[in-house]
Amino acid sequence: MDTATTDVIDAMRVKEQDRPSRRGRRERRALGKANQPWWFALPALAVFGLFFLLPNLLNFVYPFTDWSAFHSRIGFVGLSNFSTILHDGSMARDIRITLEYAVLVAVFQNGFGLGLALLLERDTRFNRFFRAVFFLPVLISALAVGYIFRALLAQDGALNGVLSSLAGHHVDTPWLGSTTWTLVVVTLIHGWKWMGLAMLIYLAGLKSMPGDVLEAARIDGAGWWRTFWAVRFPLLAPAVTFNVTTALIGSMNTFDIVQATTAGGPGSETEVFNIYMFRVFGQGLYAQASAMSLVLFLIVVVLAVPVIVGLRRRENNQ
Repeated sequence: MDTATTDVIDAMRVKEQDRPSRRGRRERRALGKANQPWWFALPALAVFGLFFLLPNLLNFVYPFTDWSAFHSRIGFVGLSNFSTILHDGSMARDIRITLEYAVLVAVFQNGFGLGLALLLERDTRFNRFFRAVFFLPVLISALAVGYIFRALLAQDGALNGVLSSLAGHHVDTPWLGSTTWTLVVVTLIHGWKWMGLAMLIYLAGLKSMPGDVLEAARIDGAGWWRTFWAVRFPLLAPAVTFNVTTALIGSMNTFDIVQATTAGGPGSETEVFNIYMFRVFGQGLYAQASAMSLVLFLIVVVLAVPVIVGLRRRENNQ
């Protein structure tokens, strides 16, 4: 028998030996599927569909109806609700305030987060402790944070009390009652609440940087600032994309912190779009509030997509 024939016979024997094991693996997979019936997921799917999917789908239906507290039945009215809110002077103002709020929050949240990440980058016991301390506000309810700062920043609150002691005379600055800086104060509170999350993302980016690149920069004589700006910050592009995107989208949908601190005041200077929507819904105009929700959704999509695309392009160009 020649060598080629022997090889063919050996290959056939190996194939025959492998066949039972393959058949056994298929049988085990089939048995595993039989022991995990698909209907086990039905309760979770029912909850998801009832409390998340259905309300979101209805949000694309109710804006075209006359649903309100003043009608016993719901009827189709076309684009009437959109026409009403577009001719309301409050809408353009609140969209502008919302955009200003989102930009300021993105700046403060990322500025605080990146600064903390650079300060606490080294893995020491001291730094690990303060990483946990600065992350704690992320775990606290946003409403609780708002009410705490509302008490601290009141005219007779703790901050003015401390400033009075330091200045030697009575200080009653209306931190949450000024039409000039109240919006900035509220965005600072929002940025402070979420800076711990940004800090963790930036820390992960800093820890994942290749050491040989940083070592090459040091050998070339680059100082700390030059290394950061020319090497480390470009390598943080994915972290910047995530943090900026989440900060913008989250702050454009904000409600709780603004409601707890100023409720949209003073003089509607901090009335972001969700506060406006809440006010209209409270008047019983449910369909108009739903139309506003749809408008806000479209605004977020229209603005978020170019930002994400631009940041992703920046990542690829690094």
